[in-house]
Amino acid sequence: MHRLPTWTTAALLISLVFVGCVPARKYEEADQRAKTMQAEADAANKKALDAQTSMDEMRAKLGELTKRNGELERDTTVLGTSLRQMTKQYDKINGLNDELLDKYNALLAGSSGENRKLLTDLEAMRLDLQNKEDSVNAMAKRVGEKQAALAALQAEMESKDAAMKDLKNRVSQALSGFEGKGLTVEQRNGRIYVSMDNKLLFPSGSAAVDTKGREAISKLAKAIENEKDLSILVEGHTDTDKIGAGSTYKDNWDLSVARATSVVRIMQESSKTDPVRITAAGRGEYVPVDPNDKAKNRRIEVVLIPDLKELYKLVKE
Repeated sequence: MHRLPTWTTAALLISLVFVGCVPARKYEEADQRAKTMQAEADAANKKALDAQTSMDEMRAKLGELTKRNGELERDTTVLGTSLRQMTKQYDKINGLNDELLDKYNALLAGSSGENRKLLTDLEAMRLDLQNKEDSVNAMAKRVGEKQAALAALQAEMESKDAAMKDLKNRVSQALSGFEGKGLTVEQRNGRIYVSMDNKLLFPSGSAAVDTKGREAISKLAKAIENEKDLSILVEGHTDTDKIGAGSTYKDNWDLSVARATSVVRIMQESSKTDPVRITAAGRGEYVPVDPNDKAKNRRIEVVLIPDLKELYKLVKE
């Protein structure tokens, strides 16, 4: 085999190494340039994003400024209208002032007699206005007092009405076993009416109260015995039938009074009701509830009347 000289081999090896090194350096340079370009691209993207964000913020600020500009335009319009109105009023005031000055100058230019007359007239007008003002103030004071009295009166009436409603409920509860059996409890005209048919209380033509009737009257008396501000009116009513011959009673007046008195006695006997507060009255046949039903007209009505002295006092005041 033919062999190369030693120096030739060495030169060949050096050439191969040199050729291998050149591409490696180019690759590194290309890679470095690529990295540099990527970094520049990233920086450019970041600037673009920052620019977009700034643009969005500017658009938002522009919208807000546009809105505020519209509001300012509206405010300016309102202020302009107000200014024009104030200018008109100012012009009117100036006109009145000029008129007063003219009158004042005329007063100064007039004779002393005319001046004294004008001054006298002005003083009379001032006194008249003062008197009218005093009258108006006095009337306003009286109106205020009347309104206060009316409010007090209304409050008292509402209090009385509430108290009577409560009493009516308590009476109805006490007589619940008798309602619908010839007994009714009603509230009207500020009073409570307890109406009891004669069939619940008396035999025909008699003023003696039977057992069932005494029970109802006793329950009623116990329910109202502590009502110190209550007047009690017991009314006897009859029908139009005449009293028969030989009767104990002369006429329907006599019978109605006797029946009312019998009820009053039972109320006093069965409760602590003050007799000063009770009145027995006979109405005879003259206050019927139903002209066509004699049975309904034969009745006892216990009327519970609230004490209205305070109301009368307020009304009088």
